[in-house]
Amino acid sequence: MLQAFTRNYQDNSTEAGYQFTFYCDCCNDGYKSSFIESSTYKKRGAGRLLGQGASVVGNLLGGAARDLGYAAERGTDILGERFEGHSPEWQKEHEQAFERAQNEARQHFHRCPNCNKYVCDQCFNEDEGMCVSCAPRQEIYVAKARAEAMKRNIDEKAQNATVWQGELESKTTVCPQCGKPAGTGKFCNNCGYSLDLKECPQCGAKNAQSVRFCNNCGMNLEQVAAPPSGLCSACGQQNEPGTKFCGNCGNKL
Repeated sequence: MLQAFTRNYQDNSTEAGYQFTFYCDCCNDGYKSSFIESSTYKKRGAGRLLGQGASVVGNLLGGAARDLGYAAERGTDILGERFEGHSPEWQKEHEQAFERAQNEARQHFHRCPNCNKYVCDQCFNEDEGMCVSCAPRQEIYVAKARAEAMKRNIDEKAQNATVWQGELESKTTVCPQCGKPAGTGKFCNNCGYSLDLKECPQCGAKNAQSVRFCNNCGMNLEQVAAPPSGLCSACGQQNEPGTKFCGNCGNKL
């Protein structure tokens, strides 16, 4: 069984040749080794041989493409022809090719002495000699910490921000006259009925127009006596309704 120096790898080998992809233990980006043509495949004269000295040069996945011409295209086609039932000669070549591919790939990986992971160049902190998981790059970690602090500050400001200046008071939401949404004004948007809350004459609590009994003391709001007419009992002078003293004799109304 093949044992790779990284924790995960992919075997891209086919009957025509051998190629492997080794993955970074940190970011999972991969390095694909150079294509090694199988000599047993050549002996069978399958008609799929690569040109003299042509091979697919290993390169980092996602990196800049190299101008390999016909050899690269042909190598890619052959690598897609997977099969089962390899011969003993092929197996021996396969193991040798795997060792060669590992030696090539190791040049693009670093072993972290702290966590023992193999990581690519991008995930290795050269200044500290460890992977970026164990020793993050200072400038990147500072930028990350500043961004997290900024988010915390915004959240704290939002928690304490006053976003509404209205009064917390009860309002009639449905018109007791027409039964439709009342709106936010003092009168119904549909029929004009007054939406002012009724004040209980006994306890002063505010009640909706449709309420028959005070929700605070239970007084029957429909039996509240009408306000005085303004007629003076002492001199008979008619005063404006709601007047507290007679305008003619000063009698308390």
